[in-house]
Amino acid sequence: MKEKPHIVIVDDDPAIRMTIQEYLELREYRASAADGGQALRRIVGEEEVDLVLLDISMPGEDGLSLARFLREATGVGIIMLTGAGEIVDRVVGLEVGADDYLAKPVDLRELLARVKAVLRRLDMDRDAGAAESRRRRLVRFGTAQLDMDTHKLFSAEGQEIPLTSMEFDLLKAFAENPNRVLSRDQLLDLAHNRGWEPFDRSIDIRIARVRRKIEADPAKPQVIKTVRGAGYIYLPSRNAGQPAAGHVSEGSETLLPTS
Repeated sequence: MKEKPHIVIVDDDPAIRMTIQEYLELREYRASAADGGQALRRIVGEEEVDLVLLDISMPGEDGLSLARFLREATGVGIIMLTGAGEIVDRVVGLEVGADDYLAKPVDLRELLARVKAVLRRLDMDRDAGAAESRRRRLVRFGTAQLDMDTHKLFSAEGQEIPLTSMEFDLLKAFAENPNRVLSRDQLLDLAHNRGWEPFDRSIDIRIARVRRKIEADPAKPQVIKTVRGAGYIYLPSRNAGQPAAGHVSEGSETLLPTS
């Protein structure tokens, strides 16, 4: 878990939003408030969120619809806040992917206990997922993961992305040589395909195709970058959106130091 997990409180009642936000902030959580679906979508689109406290009964888009959106689009934890008599809504909330529910009026101490429990489960799930990735030899490339054992590429949602054998060989070469500039000639050797011509555009074309499958913005590649006059480099640190170590420009080119 990060030092300060980010929790979003979604409720159309400003008094409830403010009370819960202040309570969580006093207990060293980062808390944001949203008065409905539009504000929630903006927050999760712009910031990293760990947990959403979601009121079911709201005007406009209700909590059940927002829970479906969160479960389909994110990996955040969800605790539904329900009216005391809304038993059916509680059941439906759990069916659409909520991790827990809490009846109003909310007891803040119980809310804190539920928050801690859900965040703890999320941490355990992430640890288990990381261990499974290590067992399966999964390598992250931007928005996708390469399974080195099955030669398959998967999207962030777990859907298989079609991959040719030549594209797999290229990704495997990069995965085994992170943060290292690879010339076109070296890529031929590492990909075991001397049928390609190192000085024509064949490698460049194939890398462009790979970028369309792994980069958030293929026009501005951040994971497999071009090194002007030298070749290409795979930057694992860009997988998490963090700046890569070394001399990396803001554009699509990586510039090496002259000294």
